Amino acid sequence: MAPPLPDIRLVYSTAPDTETAQQLARMLVENRLAACVNVLGPISSVYRWQGEVVAEAEVAFLAKTTAQAVEALTERLVRDHPYECPCVVSLPVQGEEGHAPFLAWLAQEARP
Repeated sequence: MAPPLPDIRLVYSTAPDTETAQQLARMLVENRLAACVNVLGPISSVYRWQGEVVAEAEVAFLAKTTAQAVEALTERLVRDHPYECPCVVSLPVQGEEGHAPFLAWLAQEARP
């Protein structure tokens, strides 16, 4: 019987620019809070903030991590992020829906 696959999460976030997204990505990987972070590139965000509708350019990024690392990843990302209230959303990934060797590597690397 094959060993159980790890409980994988994708954590979606945004940053004000590419440099900030790259810095946050490197910090997450260096601290083993994520195995890999994909900086996806510029997006246009429209949202309500402090009573006003705002439209701004941002850079989205996606961290690949484990369920066990999400709390520490979130705390560190919120602490180091330049936004007052950064977007940090954890999405579960079903283990049987991924490439088992990749998921095992990811679980090995994301160990805070």
